[in-house]
Amino acid sequence: MSEELLKPLREQIDALDRQLLELLNQRARVAQQVGHVKALTDAPVFRPEREAQVLRNAAARNPGPLHDGDVQTIFREVMSACRALEKRVTVAFLGPAGTYSEQAVFRQFGQAVDAVPCVSIDEVFRATEAGTAEFGVVPVENSNEGAVNRTLDLLLQTTLTISGEISLPVHHSLMTRSGTMDGVQRICSHSQSLAQCQNWLNQNYPQIQRQSVASNGEAARMAAEEPGTAAIAGESAGSRYGLQVVRSHIQDDPHNRTRFAVIGRQQSAASGNDHTSVVLSVPNKAGAVHALLAPLASHGVSMTRFESRPARTGAWEYYFYVDLEGHADDEKMRRALAELKQNAAFFKLLGSYPLGV
Repeated sequence: MSEELLKPLREQIDALDRQLLELLNQRARVAQQVGHVKALTDAPVFRPEREAQVLRNAAARNPGPLHDGDVQTIFREVMSACRALEKRVTVAFLGPAGTYSEQAVFRQFGQAVDAVPCVSIDEVFRATEAGTAEFGVVPVENSNEGAVNRTLDLLLQTTLTISGEISLPVHHSLMTRSGTMDGVQRICSHSQSLAQCQNWLNQNYPQIQRQSVASNGEAARMAAEEPGTAAIAGESAGSRYGLQVVRSHIQDDPHNRTRFAVIGRQQSAASGNDHTSVVLSVPNKAGAVHALLAPLASHGVSMTRFESRPARTGAWEYYFYVDLEGHADDEKMRRALAELKQNAAFFKLLGSYPLGV
């Protein structure tokens, strides 16, 4: 009886799938025409502001029952596949394979890219600066542990610009080869991941040594090779290296997120919902920071993040990393940035980019 009821529904799905396939290929052919036009003007293949607009529009027009996030995932992969018909984009990330940085790459660019794992954040910058990769993806801050200081220091030095951002939910799992903690002598993970799971580890395995390694993916690789090692990483890393989950979701904060930046030589145009990042320093005198930031209030520009880093001059001087709402080409932002630049002892525009979708 059930087969009789299912047969016409399956026939409908098959017919719809044929229509979807034809529409997808129609879109791909138009995308190829777009690629030919871009080639005439040497325009970039990846346009973060355009893709952000497509994803926002898809969610806004979604009538359901599919969830907005699922619709955006589908559209992201369609754009990625169509973009690859023009040219596959090469993206460097903090490796090895299976890290949250790799997940951030796919969240921004889709699966149809060439993802290049790097051994350190420094190497991600070097590969992108050298042109080995067109873009790099680097962690900027975590909702619990704050800024990734090495990334901030390198953003100060680099000639690259920020052209996108990704905010990724971070769910840590404790994993081993056997799926148990029998014989485990150390737990490995990135230093920030260890810190994000500190309370849980103190309650459950206070006696086991904790070792900081270059990345969660590296921790998973080590655990796959060493029976006495456990890894804290995402389950995608565990699957890649054949690990079994001892306990999932062990992060102390269930809402734990990490924000990543897309770096490269391409500047992003305004998308309609953007952030702008700058680095500033001020003269060492009373009220200097307040006076420096006054143009933001006077021009109606909102500040979403303010982070300080030592200038390493030995004179108690600091660089201030500031995120602002809006694009550098917006009129009020342009005026505010002009005043900031005039008043600051040091000013660097890190980039304007679409708010992460």
